[in-house]
Amino acid sequence: MNIIMILYYILCAYIAFLLVWNFIKEKENKDHMLHYLLVLVPLVLRLFRIK
Repeated sequence: MNIIMILYYILCAYIAFLLVWNFIKEKENKDHMLHYLLVLVPLVLRLFRIK
């Protein structure tokens, strides 16, 4: 893997971590929790290299 691909996966992991953190902190609004999950799914699939 080249350096660009490694940086891409690190960036995806960082954004996924931030989304999980916000999901955990969000307690009141269920719509926001759903939006966090919808954005998180493609990032997790990329990290596990699932197409």
